[in-house]
Amino acid sequence: MSEELLVRHCAPTLMGLKTGNIFSCRFETKEDEHRSLTELNHKLGNKGIRVIPLRHLNGSTLIYLYRPSKLKNDLSNKKAIEILNEMGYVRNSANICLAGLMKKLRESEDFPHEIGLFLGYPPEDVCGFIRNKGSGCKCVGCWKVYGDAEKAKKTFLKYRKCTDLCCSLAAKGYSIERMAVSC
Repeated sequence: MSEELLVRHCAPTLMGLKTGNIFSCRFETKEDEHRSLTELNHKLGNKGIRVIPLRHLNGSTLIYLYRPSKLKNDLSNKKAIEILNEMGYVRNSANICLAGLMKKLRESEDFPHEIGLFLGYPPEDVCGFIRNKGSGCKCVGCWKVYGDAEKAKKTFLKYRKCTDLCCSLAAKGYSIERMAVSC
């Protein structure tokens, strides 16, 4: 897996602005996938970042790069807990919720809409998306916004600037270990 792919899809998480990102990647073999993810976890683990496969579908692996500490905090939000309960999650810990998400992803080709909670999206926007079936949002950027549109637009801009900066640094030879911040 190329560092360029990681930077392009995960810069806000690498830089500590976001809880997590997901992206698809193809590997030659299962061993290549295991080796690549093990290397990434070794490189980024001391920065508080973890990388795991969520599911395999049509020759691609859906990868989740995330910050466990941020995920734990996000899933402790009262509204997030309500959403997870409504969606059938047993809310004992972030790891148990993550295992539940992985199970849902592996049992269906569709994305469970609560996945936004695992990516750091505001719970009110995740709830709005679920309740409105993706219609009637206030604006669209990295996600569909049903709550505070102005705050979301500022966040979208911050993520875009972060990604641009990281891509520029990568082009100058900076490694992902050097770009990733400890949180």
